[in-house]
Amino acid sequence: MRRTAQELGEAIGARVEGDGTAELGGVAAPGRAGERDLIYVESAKHTQRASASAAICVIAAEGIALPGKTVLRSAQPKVAFARAAELLLGRTPIASGIHPTAIVAPLARVGPEVGIGPYAVIGEDTHVGAGTQIGAHSVVGAGCWIDENCRIHPRVTLYAGVRLGSRVEIHSGAVIGADGFGYALGEGKYWKFPQAGIVEIGDDVEIGANTTIDRGSLDDTRIAEGVKLDNLVHVGHNCQMGAHTVVAAQVGLSGSCVFGNHVVVGGQAGFGEHCKLEDGAVVGGQSGVLGGKTIRSGETVWGTPARSLEKFKELFAWYGRLPELAARIKEIEEKLGGK
Repeated sequence: MRRTAQELGEAIGARVEGDGTAELGGVAAPGRAGERDLIYVESAKHTQRASASAAICVIAAEGIALPGKTVLRSAQPKVAFARAAELLLGRTPIASGIHPTAIVAPLARVGPEVGIGPYAVIGEDTHVGAGTQIGAHSVVGAGCWIDENCRIHPRVTLYAGVRLGSRVEIHSGAVIGADGFGYALGEGKYWKFPQAGIVEIGDDVEIGANTTIDRGSLDDTRIAEGVKLDNLVHVGHNCQMGAHTVVAAQVGLSGSCVFGNHVVVGGQAGFGEHCKLEDGAVVGGQSGVLGGKTIRSGETVWGTPARSLEKFKELFAWYGRLPELAARIKEIEEKLGGK
């Protein structure tokens, strides 16, 4: 959707310097941008690339000079660029109208302007809010509640009773509400422990492709508003995840982990059961957090087992010197043995 620089500036809260009537229709990196593409500069070291770009309009921080360009000044250029991109690009529809091959149960309640793609299945007593789009071959189980303007991509599975807030986006292959990994050992075999809870997902959550979120056991699994989960993340039963937490790809949470608000987790990190991450905790990629451990508010940890970043860097430096130290120890032993 085309917008003028002035319209964009007003929409994203940026100050316009230059030609506010300049019309923009897309976004791009500086090196491949056309005249009507919007670009951004986050630091002065990228000024030359922006100046050489064909783009006529740039989002930039204060103090970055870009002669000849229309500049949208923002204290957070990357955030402003993301907001502007949403206005310029819009979103590709997942489904429009209810496809003839879709199966919608008689007791399902479907709101206005809902899109349901080919061969999708909507179960009994399910509520689908206005403006929600459900992709081809997706399955929404009985008793689910999906609020307004959600985007469910093709081949997503929601088990019975899952609850989604507004503007939730779920990418292909995700499975929400499967049974958790809960068993009791007795009489020489494993007995399935009840998985009777549900999954509750708040507003503005995004869930990556092939991610799985298990239903609660005797409690519920809850994902709060604004959480962003990457592809191939596993969230075990009874986990609680606070608002605006971000989790990178291939992370695994055992059952009953509790994450606070604004937690950041790097890719391939693993968490034992009953871990607790307080608000603002940061866990580095490939870290291992032992069961029952608490990471304090604002703390950054790394490694397996996870430890403070300062301690991890100290130990890592020693690991790099192990061959040298081993050679020195061997030399000392040889000298001592020769006496």
